[in-house]
Formats: sequence, C-alpha cells, structure tokens
Amino acid sequence: MKNSIIILFLLFSSTIVFGQKKNNEPKFKFEKDIIDYGRVDQHSNGTRVFEFTNVGKSPLIIKDIKTSCDCTIPKIPKEPILPGEKGTIEVVYDTSKLGGFYKMITIFSNSKTKVYQIKIKGIVLKKKSVLIKEKGLLESN
Repeated sequence: MKNSIIILFLLFSSTIVFGQKKNNEPKFKFEKDIIDYGRVDQHSNGTRVFEFTNVGKSPLIIKDIKTSCDCTIPKIPKEPILPGEKGTIEVVYDTSKLGGFYKMITIFSNSKTKVYQIKIKGIVLKKKSVLIKEKGLLESN
C-alpha cells in the first residue's frame, strides 16, 4: 500500500513538472501565415517580410528554414527571440520566372510547434512596356 502511494505521488509530480515545461516553451504568433504578392512585374523586387512575436515564456530559436524550391531564399534571424519580442523572416522570391507561384517556407525551431509553415503566392507578369514593345506599339531606339 505504501509503495502504491509513493508511485502515485511520483507519477502526479512528474506530470506537473512536464506540464510546466510545456507551458514554458517559446511559441510563434505570426502577423500573417501567407503573403500574397498579387501581380508583380518580372524582375521587380521579390523581397517580403514575415513578422512574428514570441508569445511563449522562453527564448525562441530558429534552427533552420527550408523552402519548396531554390527560387525562394529566406533569411534566418541569428539571435534568439526573447519572450514578448518581435522577430522577422525575410523572404526573397526570384521574380525573373513568369507565371503563378505558391511556395512553402518550413521553419524548424524550439517552439511549441517544432515545425511551422508559412507561404508566399502571387503571379509574375511581363512589364507592360515590354509587352507593348514586343507587339510593335512602342518605338525602339
């Protein structure tokens, strides 16, 4: 009987300790999970910034970021994001490629959600002046 009480006490204590550890983890809260570039001109600036806050109770460390293609290049924050602080992830999309795009950026961190995905989408179009020139409506020098 005495052993049973001790075992129950240890199980209960470990549940409390592990539960508190989970509550102390860092946690992302993004302003937006997806950025829509909309319609952009070919060769225009493809840089966009995702903003987030660490709403957890310990420092947030981004360990790695992977993208669904080489046409998207993310910039990883170098320093830990402390609780309550804001951070950013800069993403550069290669706007030399024409057409629609939908790309995933996968973030690996020490947050409550170990793997988190953000997305970009949009359509890259030729500039109007290029289209007019191609159709012979614009004089070339």
